[in-house]
Amino acid sequence: MLFAAVLRGRVRMRPRLSPTTPSPLLPLRSPLLRSPNRSPNPNTLLPLRNPSPYANPSNLRAMKGGVYVPPIPRLRSVIASANGSLAEPPRSASAADSDWRDGGGRSAVRRSSPGGAGDGFPYFRQQSAHYARSAYDDCSDDDSDRDWECSAGANKGSSTLDNVDEWKWKLSMLLRNESEQEVVSRERKDRRDYEQLAALADRMGLYSRQYAKVVVFSKVPLPNYRSDLDEKRPQREVSIPGGLHREVDSLLREYLVRKHANRGCLSSVPFSRSSSSDSFATDEGLFDRPDPQTSTSVVMEKILRRRSLQLRNQQQAWQESSEGQKMLEFRRSLPAFKEREALLEAVSQNQVIVVSGETGCGKTTQLPQYILESEIDAARGATCSIICTQPRRISAMAVSERVAAERGEKLGESVGYKVRLEGMKGRDTRLLFCTTGILLRRLLVDRNLKGVTHVVVDEIHERGMNEDFLLIVLKDLLPRRPELRLILMSATLNAELFSSYFGGAPMIHIPGFTYPVRTQFLENVLEITGHRLTPYNQIDDYGQEKSWKMQKQALRKRKSQIASVVEDALEAADFRDYSSRTRESLGCWNPDSIGFNLIESVLCHICRKERPGAILVFMTGWDDINSLKEQLQANPLLGDPTKVLLLACHGSMASSEQKLIFVKPEDGVRKIVLATNLAETSITINDVVFVVDCGKAKETSYDALNNTPCLLPTWISKASARQRRGRAGRVQPGECYHLYPRCVYEAFADYQLPELLRTPLQSLCLQIKSLRLGSISEFLSRALQSPESLSVQNAIEYLKIIGALDENEELTLLGRHLSMLPVEPKLGKMLIHGAIFNCLDPVLTVVAGLSVRDPFLTPFDKKDLADSAKAQFSCRDYSDHLALIRAFDGWKDAERDHSGYEYCWKNFLSAQTMKAIDSLRKQFHFLLKDTGLVDEGFSASNKWSNDENLIRAVICTGLYPGVCSVMNKEKSISLKTMEDGQVMLYSNSVNGREARIPYPWLVFNEKVKVNSVFLRDSTAISDSVLLLFGGNISRGD
Repeated sequence: MLFAAVLRGRVRMRPRLSPTTPSPLLPLRSPLLRSPNRSPNPNTLLPLRNPSPYANPSNLRAMKGGVYVPPIPRLRSVIASANGSLAEPPRSASAADSDWRDGGGRSAVRRSSPGGAGDGFPYFRQQSAHYARSAYDDCSDDDSDRDWECSAGANKGSSTLDNVDEWKWKLSMLLRNESEQEVVSRERKDRRDYEQLAALADRMGLYSRQYAKVVVFSKVPLPNYRSDLDEKRPQREVSIPGGLHREVDSLLREYLVRKHANRGCLSSVPFSRSSSSDSFATDEGLFDRPDPQTSTSVVMEKILRRRSLQLRNQQQAWQESSEGQKMLEFRRSLPAFKEREALLEAVSQNQVIVVSGETGCGKTTQLPQYILESEIDAARGATCSIICTQPRRISAMAVSERVAAERGEKLGESVGYKVRLEGMKGRDTRLLFCTTGILLRRLLVDRNLKGVTHVVVDEIHERGMNEDFLLIVLKDLLPRRPELRLILMSATLNAELFSSYFGGAPMIHIPGFTYPVRTQFLENVLEITGHRLTPYNQIDDYGQEKSWKMQKQALRKRKSQIASVVEDALEAADFRDYSSRTRESLGCWNPDSIGFNLIESVLCHICRKERPGAILVFMTGWDDINSLKEQLQANPLLGDPTKVLLLACHGSMASSEQKLIFVKPEDGVRKIVLATNLAETSITINDVVFVVDCGKAKETSYDALNNTPCLLPTWISKASARQRRGRAGRVQPGECYHLYPRCVYEAFADYQLPELLRTPLQSLCLQIKSLRLGSISEFLSRALQSPESLSVQNAIEYLKIIGALDENEELTLLGRHLSMLPVEPKLGKMLIHGAIFNCLDPVLTVVAGLSVRDPFLTPFDKKDLADSAKAQFSCRDYSDHLALIRAFDGWKDAERDHSGYEYCWKNFLSAQTMKAIDSLRKQFHFLLKDTGLVDEGFSASNKWSNDENLIRAVICTGLYPGVCSVMNKEKSISLKTMEDGQVMLYSNSVNGREARIPYPWLVFNEKVKVNSVFLRDSTAISDSVLLLFGGNISRGD
């Protein structure tokens, strides 16, 4: 079912009204709607009361001898610690972000249901049982309840807990009774009582958590927030015609079925070659249908033989030319050339090989080229097809351009590339560099990679989610394609892991050639530069967006994940050999800070006192790069364009801007490149002599228990630090400045945590089903390092909620459409419904805008002006998405008048991002036309594009279940989500500074836990929009 009315409910209505039943004005109950104190109406629609997931004995390990064994590891929290390890959630914690009423001094034991429905899902995934209070529940609006601290104030002297033995008995009975899952206590206790009980529970192997005045003891880890225990949740009641929801649902189903019937009965076949191949050929891969080279006809064999001979002659002519000889001489100087024969022999004799090579050895540019040259020399050039995947766009483009130049060709002849939105490939292309996602999308329409002879997967050491997924798919493909050759390439020495995964595949190591690099850690950097650290010159909060509350707390001392990792290392370190000034600075060092001022001092020192050479500065993200660049431009030395060329390198930049970093500056000008970890291995800047390493990278970790992504800069691994250091020794002896002490480096993890273990898996699970790879859980269990079951279950449940999977985890009609769109499932759903409701143009803008970086710029010295500019686009309609639509429409008008850049400069918009949005809009529109959801005529698809309320509804259906309630208080706004309780808005949101929002709900694109949980890109919606476009509904008892 595509639409529904209740957050996260299932497609069930009890009892279902018959078609002949009249449709009176029935009161529909949203999961967030307030229930008054009265007996329930039998016609009232209520969320289904699923049994508590905590009441599932299958989640427990067997008890031996009456002693409870703690829960299985899959139920542990997936909050990644700063050094990349998985951390088990604390067994006792306080959730003091909400006020609670005393529940009458009762304690309750939650029991499992006989059927065990919903087994294995965390509490927040069964929230339909608890989002709306039953009509029997008491609800209070009293905001004057005392918090825990005040209620315990009268008993600060000593604990009042005098029934410890009784609690021992209760908890022992909980352990003994398999049908009991948790004990909920509402008895009045002070904090010392709770701490005593928490210690008791911990000794007995139980988890405990305090939710304001309610305490829960459980056999499984507990989330940070429990909506069933929050008696102050805002709830409302609205009434709409009961038959309206069924009518909307019926019309949507009829529309999709009719469209599918016109496209060739796609509803009965997961994928239609006639409907999909063209889409992927033109949009995603420039992968044409397999060439006639697969034919066995005599005529075709002659044509291919003739073409192979032509390719061999062209190659020989280039190699014998003077320019070709010079290029061959350079290529032979690379370390990879010494292993050329061994590499080619291993490729011919083995289906899989693993190649590791140090930075600068030439493996990325040379190994695919060796294979191509060998095939052409053997007169198999016309039948050879090599695909080399790269983790990033800039890598695929830069490497393909270099390889084409080494072959004396134009890009797009025998060597090409394909990334999202652009590509260069001809009919004679035999070596294609592409992103991993491009190859995965080809597999959607060609599961056996027909016609492909070699697959090279580069940078596998980065352990990206797409790369790990691709390895599982290729491992299953190899038995079906014994002639296919797979070459895995890594820049680190952990090749044994990949070799063992493929049954002991042979390994080849290529030693790199780098000049010696002198290493300076923070203690030495402070001595050399004379920079003094104080508690007040390091406050930069990672340069990321900050809400007003975060800004007020900037100087408040806090113990972060990063700080906790280095605390012990610093205490054990000995700095007696350093000056008192350095020791004093080390004592003030803030490991949470990036240290913009320190970076500026280091760069000034290099520019004034060191030899010529480019400088590469590793930063955490785009915001940090922009902030540092602005600070450096204000420096008299570093901001002088006649002395310093200041450049940025980020994956979201246009390819034309990215290429500037490879250009050598004029004599007397020093190049400084500010980059992310993209520059560690994916690209090589040949003239770099100095590296400045902040020691951090911005990563998204995933808290599966609370279903919340966490975005924080974390320490890099030792392997990453070595890679960064190696960038300095490419052309001459170099120097690396690590802006952290040596003792902290020694505490780093050896390797980075794989992305598969630290990110949400919704898109990946949809890909698994679209490729018809069987059970999602079973498939992911075959990964190099399989993700936790809880993360997988969360993703599956999400896909069921949005209607992409049915109850048997099979693709629905909507799911099949979503799998064909190269966007997140929620954005794909928004696109489809924009087409259905004929308001496509504004929805294209929203989806494209959410697929790229935020186009609204917020310079730190002009934040108020930038906020005012964005507010003008908002028109006080309480929607970031509608503001984006107006900003883009204005830019298009300005572009027609050739004043696009002036418009962006005036309104604090990124011209580069606006162009990316425009390109994505065209791509998405083509895909929708190709799948038959959009007709050729533009006007028919935009009949209702000016209807703001309809646009809000389509945004709601896409972003659901990302919903939070709005409570307008006297001087502030209170926002709550089902999983997190109290949340906040980013300060750059048009809703972030509003004193009052005249809507009961906000839908949001994403939530991220930084210090608190923050919502990004929100739109206010009404009760009726949430009911009709929000989720599934069920009839109450």
